[in-house]
Amino acid sequence: METVAELVRHHRRKAGLTQPGLATLAGVSRSVIWDVENGKQTVQWDTLQKIFRVLNITLHFSSPILDRETHA
Repeated sequence: METVAELVRHHRRKAGLTQPGLATLAGVSRSVIWDVENGKQTVQWDTLQKIFRVLNITLHFSSPILDRETHA
């Protein structure tokens, strides 16, 4: 998956959820799920976190600074 939209859509479908079903479980509107799956770039971080929690998506952050500190 290359985008958040693809990631969410793929996981939602694999979970057997409809957009309204995911919206209900995540506590957001169906239009939010549609926006995310269609690449809207202004979705709030806390909203994405709700969706990720329902779909069991975990994010791992990395950066050159963190990598240097981990290996120091």
